[in-house]
Amino acid sequence: MEIITGVPASASRMLVQSLQRRSALASVLLAAQAYAVGLRLPNQDPEGIARGNAFVATADNPSAIYYNPAGISQLEGDQFRVGLYLISADTKYTSPSGAKAHTDTGFQAVPQMHYTHAFKDTAFTMGLGVYAPYGLGIDWGSHPPFEAIARKGKLMYATVNPVIAWRACPTLSLAVGPTLNYGDAKLQNASFKFHGNDVALGFNAGLLWQPRQQWSLGLKYHSATELELGGHSEFPAFPALPRSATTTVAHFPQFVTGGISYRPTTNWNFEFDVDWTDWDNLNQLIFLGTALGPIPFLFNYHSSWMYESGVTRQLGNGWFISAGYIFSENSSPDANFNPIVPDSDLHLGSIGFGHHGKRWDWALGYHFAYNGSRTVTGAAIPLANGVYRTFNNAVNLSVTYKF
Repeated sequence: MEIITGVPASASRMLVQSLQRRSALASVLLAAQAYAVGLRLPNQDPEGIARGNAFVATADNPSAIYYNPAGISQLEGDQFRVGLYLISADTKYTSPSGAKAHTDTGFQAVPQMHYTHAFKDTAFTMGLGVYAPYGLGIDWGSHPPFEAIARKGKLMYATVNPVIAWRACPTLSLAVGPTLNYGDAKLQNASFKFHGNDVALGFNAGLLWQPRQQWSLGLKYHSATELELGGHSEFPAFPALPRSATTTVAHFPQFVTGGISYRPTTNWNFEFDVDWTDWDNLNQLIFLGTALGPIPFLFNYHSSWMYESGVTRQLGNGWFISAGYIFSENSSPDANFNPIVPDSDLHLGSIGFGHHGKRWDWALGYHFAYNGSRTVTGAAIPLANGVYRTFNNAVNLSVTYKF
């Protein structure tokens, strides 16, 4: 590799070798708070969240555009729903030598918007959703013990999703729609900074089948997307190195959710879902165009599952209450673990309530996520080894106007 002008040859070689050894430093590109299933953000509505996101076979409000677009065929007239998801993600780290660090626990806000229109006297319903299926940020402070590989990062991934649903017969609905996705990523560690963005196309689709009054089955598919993030990189610790135009290609996975809902009476709804994310497509990334040339790194993520269960009880006069539980598998092997995405197995508990009215609906959901601790050993970058303890709190509030 070329020796950088203005930097002593020995220092330049050492920096290049260090960056190559520490290839996983760039995983901050995909920075997200401590979640299993990588950096997915599956929490898109308080009624879904309160049921442990077991909503694919129910999907009976406008947020179905995300959870299962076929579900909007159940809605009448025009419905406009807005929501706000607030999350405080808290991860604490203890190194093998006893050094400690913890993430910023300030709340992060993620808005959601969904609109549906049922075409009168037809079998078709259209919808438009704006939501964030991936993202959030993480900040370990100024000088965490592993600052050479991770300090802070942020991913904003926004999706605009028009859909069309068709009620093929009274018991079966199908839906499909394109997704227009915008990603903007920022990352930083002790020696490297990157900022880039891009736009990509994808699609989602859904099926909702109710073979009996008490039973319904749902299936949702969300396609993979590929962002060629273009921007710039710099090396703050080495001011003689120029700021450079830099690109990298980030693969975001396809995911599939299937579930079954059982309603023994009109007052009860029990549901169980399974959700699979194809993280196997995220193996390696390469930053091209940095002042030090290409910087490769490995993820070697593996596909993972979420197991979601929930129950809703109708209380009368439009009032309802829900509760749920999720077990969410991690996607990051110890060998390629990076603290900027402190992935781990998670247990999530949730509860919520709300009211359905003639013109207005509202709902409030809460969930926590707890990992019990994850001990990382044998990481390719030893600085990542240690114990990670996570406890997240989040709330979501939504309001729907029907007209």
